[in-house]
Amino acid sequence: MTAAHADDRVHVALFVTCLADMFRPEIGFAAVKLLEQAGCDVEVPVQSCCGQPAYNGGDAKDAAALAKQVIAAFEAYDFIVAPSGSCAGMIRVHYPRLLQDDPAWSVRAQRLAAKTHELFSFLVNMRGLAAVQAQCDTRVAYHDSCSSFREMGVANEPRQLLSSVTGLKLCELSERETCCGFGGFFSVKYPDISARMADDKIADAKATGAEMLVGGDLGCLMHLAGRIARRGEKLQVRHAAELMAGAAEGPAIGEDKA
Repeated sequence: MTAAHADDRVHVALFVTCLADMFRPEIGFAAVKLLEQAGCDVEVPVQSCCGQPAYNGGDAKDAAALAKQVIAAFEAYDFIVAPSGSCAGMIRVHYPRLLQDDPAWSVRAQRLAAKTHELFSFLVNMRGLAAVQAQCDTRVAYHDSCSSFREMGVANEPRQLLSSVTGLKLCELSERETCCGFGGFFSVKYPDISARMADDKIADAKATGAEMLVGGDLGCLMHLAGRIARRGEKLQVRHAAELMAGAAEGPAIGEDKA
């Protein structure tokens, strides 16, 4: 982080996401730690689902109602940051479309969209964070989620920060732009195809020699971790923010916390 940023603190609201809140709160704590290192004053407003499941399922009415709740809760902050390209993409890309015919909310949706960011992109591009203070003596492969990569344009930022972790060896997948097969409802509607896509992603990661598979979207990571467990594979799965925040000592995603 540059000296200018150290004196130029910003007021950031963390959009924790439903999955992190319910299944992996460690991601939220890691995100807060990283944002504070980047000179942010972080708050976690009372929040609801971003509405993506309803939106993807064709329920525009309920999705719009949830979008309005999120806008009202977050619009007062300088920035909204999510440790998920999927949820960030919903707010930044789809809220303006969802509410475009509602004069009272359209402008508010556009304003919130303009200050919504995926975590790693925000740290690097908005706050100038060039390195993190963490150590992890592990070979790691990074999975680009479709939403982060295609909707939010995030690719180099997480790799830059991971490469600064002491002892970490970053291994590139041969097909880094290929979907893992989760895709929200896609994995429910087409389980066989989804499982095959996950198997291909896991095989790709193992072929790199990686001991750990990380990414920026918990939905993808839970999908892959579940498939790894069912196959009896030995490959840890974690959110990349956990490594960057030096919080990769506990159970990985899908492992028993007891």
